[in-house]
Amino acid sequence: MTDFIRTGRLFRVVGFNPSHRYLFLQSEATLVDNTSTRIEVSIGHVELMLLQPYYRNGLHIRRADPEQFAVLAERHGLEPDSAAYTWMLDPDGDSFVVGSIPNWREAEYALMGDRESLYDGPWPPDFPAESGNVY
Repeated sequence: MTDFIRTGRLFRVVGFNPSHRYLFLQSEATLVDNTSTRIEVSIGHVELMLLQPYYRNGLHIRRADPEQFAVLAERHGLEPDSAAYTWMLDPDGDSFVVGSIPNWREAEYALMGDRESLYDGPWPPDFPAESGNVY
């Protein structure tokens, strides 16, 4: 299993497209946390989510373990087959999303030029960037 872990960074919810059911989270390059990259996370086919507007200490995206899923299933009436698509977002397990496999992209902010999002335009871009999925 590959988790997405980025601690010590401020992430925020930057959008949700209800017609396509896509959730977007982002961490900007800031002097406050001494970072120079932009990180963007996308989760599609969202069926249910409980989010915070900001994640001040970073993200830890991982599949809900059986105990976490059991609690969420009882509280929110989730079907057993949703266990494979239930993702915890923060280290404390207070936020979650039921949706497709989360994916992420990261690049040096200074190299992005006029590009407003790493999800806009061709991928991979013509500058160094990283990407991955959470399994």
